[in-house]
Amino acid sequence: MPEYSWPPMDKRRVIGKRISRLDGIAKASGRAKYSSDTNLPNMLYGVLLTCPHAHATVKSIDTSAAEKSPGVKAVRVIAPAGTEIQWAGWEVAAVAAETEQQARDAVRKIKVEYEVLPHVVREEKLEQVGTRAKPSGERETGDPDAAFKEADAVSEGHYGIPVLAHCCLEPHGQVIAWDGKKLQYWPSTQNVSGIAADLGRALEFPAAQITVEMDHIGGGFGSKFNADRWGVECAHLSRAAGGRPVKLYLDRATEVTIAGVRPSAFAKIKIAGKKDGTITAWESESWASGGIAGGGLPPIPYVFAAPRTGIPNQRLKHMAVSLNTAPQRAWRAPNNQQACFLTCAAIEDLADKLNMDPLDVYLKNVDKTARPETYASQLKKAAELAEWKKLWRPRKEAKGTLRRGLGIGINTWGGAGHQSTCLTKIHPDGTVEVELGSQDLGSGTRTVIAQVAAETLGLPVDAIKVKIGRNSYPNSGASGGSTTVGGVSSSTRKAAVNALEKLFAVVAPALGVPAEQLEAADGRIQVKGNPAKAMPWKAACQKLGVNSISADGENIPKVAPKEGLNSQGASGVQIADVTVDVETGVVKMNRLIAVQDCGLIINPKLAESQIYGACIMSICGALMEERIMDPTTGRVLNADMEFYKLAGIKDIGEIIVHLDISPEHDQKGVIGLGEPPAVGGIAAIANAVANAVGVRVPMVPLTPNRVLSALQRRMA
Repeated sequence: MPEYSWPPMDKRRVIGKRISRLDGIAKASGRAKYSSDTNLPNMLYGVLLTCPHAHATVKSIDTSAAEKSPGVKAVRVIAPAGTEIQWAGWEVAAVAAETEQQARDAVRKIKVEYEVLPHVVREEKLEQVGTRAKPSGERETGDPDAAFKEADAVSEGHYGIPVLAHCCLEPHGQVIAWDGKKLQYWPSTQNVSGIAADLGRALEFPAAQITVEMDHIGGGFGSKFNADRWGVECAHLSRAAGGRPVKLYLDRATEVTIAGVRPSAFAKIKIAGKKDGTITAWESESWASGGIAGGGLPPIPYVFAAPRTGIPNQRLKHMAVSLNTAPQRAWRAPNNQQACFLTCAAIEDLADKLNMDPLDVYLKNVDKTARPETYASQLKKAAELAEWKKLWRPRKEAKGTLRRGLGIGINTWGGAGHQSTCLTKIHPDGTVEVELGSQDLGSGTRTVIAQVAAETLGLPVDAIKVKIGRNSYPNSGASGGSTTVGGVSSSTRKAAVNALEKLFAVVAPALGVPAEQLEAADGRIQVKGNPAKAMPWKAACQKLGVNSISADGENIPKVAPKEGLNSQGASGVQIADVTVDVETGVVKMNRLIAVQDCGLIINPKLAESQIYGACIMSICGALMEERIMDPTTGRVLNADMEFYKLAGIKDIGEIIVHLDISPEHDQKGVIGLGEPPAVGGIAAIANAVANAVGVRVPMVPLTPNRVLSALQRRMA
């Protein structure tokens, strides 16, 4: 039985090293080609016609003028007469033409008559949504009423976190060429191996006859798993145009409007505690929406609800609010940011009621979490890096025009590896190829795969050729839920070990020892314990003659925990340090400290980069990012890059990352890191602002207007 386990920490030559990402230069220089860069001979351009109304029925649609428009080669009706439209931006028709401008001109000639129906697009005030709010979960444990009566302090607050759009810099879309016999597909996707089956089902066309290619993706964040309606219609346009390739990407307004959102969460929370900071009771009435289907109950109280040891007395009631807006999609730790903000804001408000340092309250209650020792050490480390003892002051001491504050946010996540199969090939000239039907979302997946193969084969990273982004390669799961790194690292490790075993069998006679006594190290095949008895890698590969070696390896999620290559269970703490100008309401980021564990870390540089990106997303969500709906028209008011605000370099401040690397965490194997560090930042920043100005700003983003309004309420 081959030995697949990871080398001990002190024996690793490549894993654990700060190696720059393999595609870094290509991306920085503009040479990296994204699917939206695909331009094929004889290619047509597709454009969608979308509905301007949030709720309507299509009474009639006339495409005759569009069909006669110059350059038009195909027209598709997506929403025929009788279709009930449930949100603004719903796809109604599509056109393919010789140029994009000709397609846009033709779309404007399509005549649609609508019967406009009543709509609801705002959910922050529950009393105004009427019957759109439906019960969606209740839970009660212990005796909340008695606990609130016996508490030394009770805090009550109203908190809100809005809908955010994914706002991918490369919008959703694809290039498709379909002649009815075979289909070539260049999507922007998080699901290279699986998206052909999704498209094939919609087209009633065999997935085996669909080839998928994607080298790079310009952001997905959980929104790019499926072919979507625009993918299906792009294929139909291509077939209707005689198999000519069609390029159809959403414009920015449509991207922000219909290509995915993170749902909102609002709650009235009542929380109780003892004088020593022990949290004894939680009561919440929450509601949320991610579109027409409503929004689920966030996992509140977040982290402090471990089975048997969590907050003992709880009463929760949740309402799902159906809005006439496009549906939610997974968004980097679904529902965790919302739960973290609601929970941590309530905890720090309770700490203020108790006249306690919130850090002490968190530490007092770590026994209510699933990993008390880890959270305790991370809270202390984050506090040390943030200079908490030196800089933190109670809210009541907030004075002056420029006020500094600190706040805490926490995170948790699973992160076990998904199903993944890898094929490793060793050629007679010494070259090595590693093939997986996976994708690199910008997180460094290519580099991680190369490091694992290089470590296993005793080679430098640049000796490994990583081949991903094709569904012709062995199947590997979609990139979501922080599952990719565990899946691809484990399958790569297994495939490389299996290939190396075959090479040992070929080389062993020449070295005069059994194959099991050989090892690969420093570019050689050598006898264990006797490096002098060795053969250079290329010389060893020449023993293959004209034949190459190939071997596969598979990560099977159900089996993985027993093997120890990957597992799940990540924890982290973030502390924000802000300065607030109480005359303008402007919040300035000083620092955001992130302490995070994630098991065995293959590349600390890439891991830190993941956390930097997550922290920047949190800063966006805390200070400026928000989808704004017009209740009258039912449309998105800020569906562009000017008014859908994202942070720039001057908004970020300093981000300090501490990877919680230890033998204890390392022995858990690889754990995904995409989600957890994107969770705690919003809560930490909101709590820091409350600490700075002396009053809770109940809703994020913490715009100047909201900060000033909170200050005015306090003075009133």
